Amino acid sequence: MAIEITHVGFGQVGRTESAIIRYRWKSLEDNATGDNDKPSMVKWVDERGVAYVGSGANRVSVGTVHPSGAEAYLRTYADGAWTNNLLSLPTF
Repeated sequence: MAIEITHVGFGQVGRTESAIIRYRWKSLEDNATGDNDKPSMVKWVDERGVAYVGSGANRVSVGTVHPSGAEAYLRTYADGAWTNNLLSLPTF
């Protein structure tokens, strides 16, 4: 299954990719929707789940970042570089 992340929810600290604590998404196959916490989404992507931000020519892939000594998080990846498209999404 492939999903498009449509909204993000932040915790109490700042607005960075690592501060996102929830992700709202829709399935690209059947338009089902849902939301998950950060650990669940990181695990899903790590286990070969496919996630994107945006659509059409503006679609970018989502990957996981596993910093040493810190909690893993999601970040977008486009044109061979890590990007911050998640921070541009609406919040919930």
